[in-house]
Amino acid sequence: MKTVKSFVLAAGLAASTATLAAPVTYDIDPSHTYPSFEADHMGGLSKWRGKFNETSGTIVLDRAARTGTVDVTVKIDSVDFGHDEMNQHAVAPDIFDAKQFPTATFKGKFTEFDGDRPEKATGEFTLRGVTRQVTLDIDDFVCMDHPMKKGTEVCGADASLEFNRGDYGLDFGLKMGFKPEVKLQIQVEALRRG
Repeated sequence: MKTVKSFVLAAGLAASTATLAAPVTYDIDPSHTYPSFEADHMGGLSKWRGKFNETSGTIVLDRAARTGTVDVTVKIDSVDFGHDEMNQHAVAPDIFDAKQFPTATFKGKFTEFDGDRPEKATGEFTLRGVTRQVTLDIDDFVCMDHPMKKGTEVCGADASLEFNRGDYGLDFGLKMGFKPEVKLQIQVEALRRG
């Protein structure tokens, strides 16, 4: 009899936990999400930094179950170095080739958590038509009631990734000695849907 009662109690707890663990969808706030990057110029002469001004996507997160997905799209022709001539060259065929490859994307799943906060997301990063598996490191993940949109939850984080741009066909300047490593930082804020 004790075994039956224990089983019923355990099943009841599992069912109540399952109802509490529900995925929540967040829409990326394009006015507060700007992927930025740092790359070598002239083989160590200086570092060039830029950002992308147009980003969209969704994040689905179930903090209780420690699961979730990330789907982010960046418009390549929104690249901004703070230098008009460089912006125009960056979208040309010999660099990003924005006409042929108008977006960069990351589609992945949260793979590591600290408590209910995601720390890593692994998935497919597509840039210039090339797709490779990468892992984003997630720092400073916070959710709160939005201070200006009362009653709306907002989550934010800082994600980072380092990659070799030559792996994605971004080989401009590499034969002249430019270093291929790129540091990507993504400041992201997302609003709970509904």
